[in-house]
Amino acid sequence: MAATESEVRREDWYARELDKVEFARVGFFDVDMTEVASASAVFTECSFSNVRFNVSKHTESAFINCTFTRCNFFDASFTRCNVTGSVFDGCAFDLMDVAGGNWSFVGLTGAKLSGTTFHGVRLREADLNRARCDGATFDGCDLSGAWMEGADFTGADLRGSDLSSLDPLTSQLKGAIVDRAQAAVLVETLGLAVLPE
Repeated sequence: MAATESEVRREDWYARELDKVEFARVGFFDVDMTEVASASAVFTECSFSNVRFNVSKHTESAFINCTFTRCNFFDASFTRCNVTGSVFDGCAFDLMDVAGGNWSFVGLTGAKLSGTTFHGVRLREADLNRARCDGATFDGCDLSGAWMEGADFTGADLRGSDLSSLDPLTSQLKGAIVDRAQAAVLVETLGLAVLPE
């Protein structure tokens, strides 16, 4: 967990508007942030434990090198946010929607991302090892250098995303939707040669 210098405990921040506020190395414990709306807010090296982000909306906000432990993101949305270097452990992401933004170097090891949606998100070198992404949508995402060993993409929509780091031999892809260019990349990853017709 990130080392913190101050704490917020058991507070009710329901539907609070966080506009251009900044927090650095703050620990948030058992805080209700349901329906919070943040805009250009900045959280740097903060720690969130048992925080409820249900139905919250975050626009052009930043969560840099933060730690999220047992947090709930039910129906939360992130639009053009910067979440670089943050780590998620034991969190719930049902119906979470992410549009644009930078999620590079995030730690989502073993995360249950089933049914979540990522549109045009930069996920470079993200840790998705053993992540459960069945039924998720990764539309036009940059997954270059991402770690995806043991990840489950069963029935996921991966069209338009960079799959150059995805090893079809160590991940589950049954029923996943890809475009022709991606199919060629996956075939080449298997060591097969794709020849022009």
